[in-house]
Amino acid sequence: MKQLDIDFMHPAEQINVIIGRIYRSGMTTTSGGNISIRDDNGDIWITPSGIDKGSLTSNDIVCMKADGAKVGAHKPSSEYPFHKAIYEARPELRAIIHAHSPGLVAFSITGKVPDTNIVPQARSICGEIGFAPYGCPGSKDLGEKIANEFRNRKYKAVIMENHGVVLGGIDMMDAYQRFETLEFCCRTIINASRLGKVNTLSDKQIASYVNLFPKNISYYMDVEYPSDERAIRSDMVRIIRRACDQGLMISTYGTVSVRWKENDFLITPRDVARWDVLPEDIVQIKNGMAEAGKMPSRSVALHHRIYQLNPHINSIITTQSINLMAHAVSGKKFDVRTIPESWIFLQDVPSIPFGTLQSKTDETANMFASNRVLLVDNDCVIVTGDKLINTFDYLEVAEFSANSLVMAASIGVLQPMGDKEIDELRAAFNVK
Repeated sequence: MKQLDIDFMHPAEQINVIIGRIYRSGMTTTSGGNISIRDDNGDIWITPSGIDKGSLTSNDIVCMKADGAKVGAHKPSSEYPFHKAIYEARPELRAIIHAHSPGLVAFSITGKVPDTNIVPQARSICGEIGFAPYGCPGSKDLGEKIANEFRNRKYKAVIMENHGVVLGGIDMMDAYQRFETLEFCCRTIINASRLGKVNTLSDKQIASYVNLFPKNISYYMDVEYPSDERAIRSDMVRIIRRACDQGLMISTYGTVSVRWKENDFLITPRDVARWDVLPEDIVQIKNGMAEAGKMPSRSVALHHRIYQLNPHINSIITTQSINLMAHAVSGKKFDVRTIPESWIFLQDVPSIPFGTLQSKTDETANMFASNRVLLVDNDCVIVTGDKLINTFDYLEVAEFSANSLVMAASIGVLQPMGDKEIDELRAAFNVK
């Protein structure tokens, strides 16, 4: 995937950016976790021991030279031995992330490996996952056990028994996206299991998924960027960052589009990390064709058809937020009749089978004539609105409501409102 200018940053700066992102996302603690980069000289740059992850700077990063010398004001992470052992076992890896994120720790302390076949893209991003037996933190024994798992070249992610996870990548963004996606899978599986059975996709379903998307995209050369179009790009980037900050979108999945004029619209690009999308990355779609030199989201045909068939819709967000996806993965009805305010905003939210988006595009697009939000089994949630900020608000409301339903499943049986109460809401709030 395209990366933030992180590729051109010094290793210490790269580490500082990513550990800060991991910390702010609630995937590590002040003292927990460590990440490293091995540079072209064979030197290993690594987070320091005992320094607050919330206030880390590039100057705090330690360099362990290939000859064993240390450069920096602090001691290297106590887990440096296993970072070094992994690099020795897998020379092609250039970045390592170790963290104690809640979802992955839950799997590590139950001795289980998550099945990432819950959504199509996760298996290709995460790959097969190894499991290393327990070793004392910071010990040579732990390093040897982890390195032994990584010697199996099919693994770039290894669950550490009673400890967390360690992931490798060909660069820092590769490792980070693997980590973020794997944690998303773990949390989604855990929440889906609270609701009911976790349904996974077969390898055949996943293999055929990408082939269902239209491939023959036409392009045009004479692209204009008037001020109103540029303003939309900026608004989209702000909402995408906000969605990532709030855990409503991850770097490897999420599409945002906004109608520009008539049926022309702007849409997020393919293969650009969502955290790092810039206004100039956004793709203009005119008369169903994309501006030359850019690759639009695979969802472009669906978004185009939604706009064509629904003049009242001016923005669309397609994403995979954890609690909504827990419903999509478990097949449990997302019943917004449990919360009056949620129903007023969203009305009833239907679900459709996996693969429907591509095989029945017109049928799906027509559903938005009477629905604001749609769940697709083992795939995504689609949210629509008349303005981008309203669409984002509906997504927030839907995810917050889904979170409440997941938590309620641990307490007792849901008590949804009946038709009488719904009719009362329709009349009081003029809901059609």
